[in-house]
Amino acid sequence: MNRITAIATAAFALLGFAGAAQAHQIWIEQPAGEKTAVVRFGEFGENLREVSPGLLDKFGKPVATLVSAQGEKAADGRKTGTGFALPFKAGQGDSIVAEDAGYPLYTSKKGEQELRNWYHPAARLITGFAAQAPRLTLDVVPSGNAGEFKVIYKGQPLPKAKVVLTVQSGWSKEAHADEQGLVQFDMPWKGTYVAEATHDERSGGERTGPNGAEKYDGVHYVTSVTYVKPEGVEPLAPGPAAKPNK
Repeated sequence: MNRITAIATAAFALLGFAGAAQAHQIWIEQPAGEKTAVVRFGEFGENLREVSPGLLDKFGKPVATLVSAQGEKAADGRKTGTGFALPFKAGQGDSIVAEDAGYPLYTSKKGEQELRNWYHPAARLITGFAAQAPRLTLDVVPSGNAGEFKVIYKGQPLPKAKVVLTVQSGWSKEAHADEQGLVQFDMPWKGTYVAEATHDERSGGERTGPNGAEKYDGVHYVTSVTYVKPEGVEPLAPGPAAKPNK
């Protein structure tokens, strides 16, 4: 069973979610030599980046905010063939957050009951571990200590939250937050790290959709945080790029 199937089976079973799209994550990259950041959709640890035409077209439109000492700048992502380009890039001390709060609801069945479910992906990019305030419904922010993150849900620490840290080679490590929502990782390699937290909200609600009010039965939040460590042990190379889904 690959990671996509495992996540879909474990994380969505209670909500009745299915399909590769909901098992994916979004994360933010700042490709070397590029002047702007980009939001990717896929599986970082599997070197899978969905494309257009393809599964990327089923994704909504992420809204991103650059947070810097000069203030904030918000913008919609512009879809390209391999992600959603942003009109800015984070400098040292800056951060970027992005989310798609309007991902289309999915209908599934749990026994004889028909459920409408909401997949809510979000991402953050940090350039250091100075403490930051949460901005996302489910957020993973640096705590102020190197390698330490704080998981926040609706403004409050989320105890026992599972966080998975992954590097470009596919190596990953799982840890759980303490009662203050804190989780610590060693980061020996230089290069890109992506940490991911998930949370299921099983109470229903209502949101504003493109055609008016939309009722849902549960929400699956998936939030990542990207950090590029400038020094350390030389990292293992990423595996071959995985074939995008159609």
